[in-house]
Amino acid sequence: MNESASVIESFPCLLASDQSDGDMASVMGFSGFGKKARTFDLDAIFEQTRRTAIERSQQVLELARLLKPMGLYYILPNRKKEESSSGSGNSDADSDSELIGPPVPKQLTGQEDDEDLVGPPLPPGYRGSTADDEDDDDDDMEDDEDDNPVKKIPDTHEITLQHGTKTVSALALDPSGARLVTGGYDFDVRFWDFAGMDAALNSFRTIQPCECHQIRSLQYSITGDVILVVSGNAQAKVLDRDGFPVMECPKGDQYIVDMANTKGHTAMLNSGCWHPKIKDEFMTCSNDGTVRTWDLSSNKKHKMCFKPRSLQGKKVTPTCCTYSRDGKLVAAGCQDGTIQIWDRNLSVHTKFHCRQAHAPGTDTSCLTFSYDGTTLASRGGDDTLKTWDIRNFKKPLNVATGLSAFFSMTDCCFSPDDKLLVTGTSVKKDEGNGKLVFFDRASFQKVYEIDVTNAGVVRCLWHPKLNQIMVGTGNGLAKVYYDPVKSHRGAKLCVVKSKRKERQAETLTQDYIITPHALPMFREARQRSTKKQLEKDRLDPMKSHKPEPPVTGPGRGGRVAAHGGTLSSFIVKNIALDKTDDSNPRQAILRHAKEASENPYWVAPAYTK
Repeated sequence: MNESASVIESFPCLLASDQSDGDMASVMGFSGFGKKARTFDLDAIFEQTRRTAIERSQQVLELARLLKPMGLYYILPNRKKEESSSGSGNSDADSDSELIGPPVPKQLTGQEDDEDLVGPPLPPGYRGSTADDEDDDDDDMEDDEDDNPVKKIPDTHEITLQHGTKTVSALALDPSGARLVTGGYDFDVRFWDFAGMDAALNSFRTIQPCECHQIRSLQYSITGDVILVVSGNAQAKVLDRDGFPVMECPKGDQYIVDMANTKGHTAMLNSGCWHPKIKDEFMTCSNDGTVRTWDLSSNKKHKMCFKPRSLQGKKVTPTCCTYSRDGKLVAAGCQDGTIQIWDRNLSVHTKFHCRQAHAPGTDTSCLTFSYDGTTLASRGGDDTLKTWDIRNFKKPLNVATGLSAFFSMTDCCFSPDDKLLVTGTSVKKDEGNGKLVFFDRASFQKVYEIDVTNAGVVRCLWHPKLNQIMVGTGNGLAKVYYDPVKSHRGAKLCVVKSKRKERQAETLTQDYIITPHALPMFREARQRSTKKQLEKDRLDPMKSHKPEPPVTGPGRGGRVAAHGGTLSSFIVKNIALDKTDDSNPRQAILRHAKEASENPYWVAPAYTK
């Protein structure tokens, strides 16, 4: 009591004031002064609250004791709203109800308002027909539509990137989907940056990393900072993101019989890929009959060498290779129709081996594992596409036939949700269109196809992050299929940009000398427009004359370079420089008649003797 009085007395504004109400109201802006403040007996309030709590607890315990033999339960009413309105920060308010006695049966735990429950508990699994439930049913119908994998194919829009005129035999996208790299039979590797391109769709760099060898495979590492380039020569190359060389694999000694003892491949490469987990390891396979793994940090020798063998133990050529999704297995498709799989750390004996996967003598052009790692898909040169469970490797799970493939690098890939399998078909010239064919992975029914162009479809790539499909064709095109709603970034970035205006070449116009203090007669006329000046310069034969290109070497462009030390080069130079017109031979001879008669030197003196 004394404490509460002292607290109130410490605030004089709560006490009665000596001033009149009118004066205070005019000063403070509100009235109500002069009334005596209420006082509280805090000790009495606490004591009353304690007694009420004890009595209530005794009643609840007694009620629970009486109900327990009958198998009934007493649940305290929900007091959450009362406690929250009083501003209590007690953590007990978080629980909707407090349980006294044995645990509540499961049927009652899911109810929101237990005090509203009348009658026996609802059976498990029962759902009422509320408005929320109807909304849930609508959502389920939408989910069923989304479960149809065909509707997820992003093919409503497309852009075409012109790589060249020859076959696009390699495609690669970095993991983020920002850059596309294409390689072809024209030896070129082109770099395309989606964020930097405009609607003109021009590549920002073109290189020939392997000189005069066709590009067979391109792939970004898992970090996206380096690119593996596999070409028709025996040495794979690794480039950085901008196309500058990082590493070149060594060439092996072709006179050594055991290929495991030589440091690199000795024949043309067929395929290559990066390890899916280790960023510095990659693999290549070659016509020398080996599959080799390499480390980016050491370019002296291969890391491991796998040697595929036929049933008779003879050497066979691997035409494609891949890692499993976890990187623990190495798989190779061979020319004798077999698929051979090794443990990555044991190179001697195969772990799984399928003898008659495809027709012998045909190039198995692609092997790829599904994203869940349980299924292997193989694209054969015998016009088939097959899926395998490597745990039961005797016969395929599914087979699709009649898929013509004229290229040794025709590939296949799984959709990002693992429900579809995609591959391309080849056509002869003027005999229809190459198609991109989609198969349901479970039933292996052809569910969809896209007419791409009037040439074969060689490469296909479905990027999981962008949800866009890249296609390389036999007539030098790289097509990108996308959907504005389902796809992200990628091709959507560049199609919205307008083409940049070409800058007028200002090199031919005369430099304008600014002389602000010159006399009017010496002042040059100010140029109004560079375009008009360019048109005038085009009419001037001196300004529009293309300068002669410099001559290097023995001669170029029909002109002979500086003559060497030999007589023949000197004579050739003088003949080339002779500008006399000898079109009339009679006049050319008679031109010397007068001099010959007056001063005979050769013929007449000889006959006088």
